[in-house]
Amino acid sequence: MSIAEEEADETIYWMELSVEAKFVLPERVDALIKECEEILAITISSIKTCRKGNYQA
Repeated sequence: MSIAEEEADETIYWMELSVEAKFVLPERVDALIKECEEILAITISSIKTCRKGNYQA
């Protein structure tokens, strides 16, 4: 899950950098960035839950 967190965070970084460099229009990636942020939040929440031990196998 930590790898998924890193990859989602890096994906957001590159999309934002692409917009800043004017390689892509913001409206082309806004929805993708939002979805990536949601995936990142879910992943982080899952990692925290696992670390607490509040999960059932």
